[in-house]
Amino acid sequence: MREHLQPAYVLHSRPYRDTSALVDLLSLQGGLQRVVWRGARSGRGVKPQPFVPLLVSWQGRGDLKTLQQAEVAGAHARLQGQALFSGMYLNELLVRLLSPGDAQTLLFAGYQSALERLALTPSSVEPVLREFEWQLIVLLGYGFSLTEDADQQPVLADTLYCWSPDMGLYPVVDAAQGGLPGRGLLAMAAQNWADPEALPIAKRLMRQVLAVHLGDRPLVSRQLFAPGRTGEPR
Repeated sequence: MREHLQPAYVLHSRPYRDTSALVDLLSLQGGLQRVVWRGARSGRGVKPQPFVPLLVSWQGRGDLKTLQQAEVAGAHARLQGQALFSGMYLNELLVRLLSPGDAQTLLFAGYQSALERLALTPSSVEPVLREFEWQLIVLLGYGFSLTEDADQQPVLADTLYCWSPDMGLYPVVDAAQGGLPGRGLLAMAAQNWADPEALPIAKRLMRQVLAVHLGDRPLVSRQLFAPGRTGEPR
């Protein structure tokens, strides 16, 4: 079955046979799709480059489709440095966590917005990453309240909380349990990144949550944010 042209982005590409590539696409209506992009490594036509808005169509019924057409759909976000590494991180998250063929129109819009923000504010990538991670978790159905605990009691600024996949947030008394300060959780819920606790707490929490769904295989893109790099967001 052949699809009509629809907006898409390249998330990942690797060589396939002589001049082709296996490409993971994030499409507006088809969600995550893996396609054979014939001639991707030849000297002609559109190339499968990340962060470039495309209009694409594909053909096929199985898990691996064949790309039929690809057109550049406009100007693209030019990412460099930490912004580039952050974009690669977002791409890897999507490839690892999305189910093929599951349309995510809101997530597609969130991804576009994240790329634009990374390009506009390359020195301030952490709020973009934390907001996208949270949006991804919520839209995939793994979300939980940041303002109420597991007993549906309000999260309190002066209380410590831990998180579990089964319960969500629950209060703890002993700081040795590695609790998350309620003030930081509330600031994260409000996206109040000016609060000094918001970003560190959001980073700790999102790492815990994502680890459950990513499994034991580490994210390759995290290696780009090795300790000592300027502005290390991961």
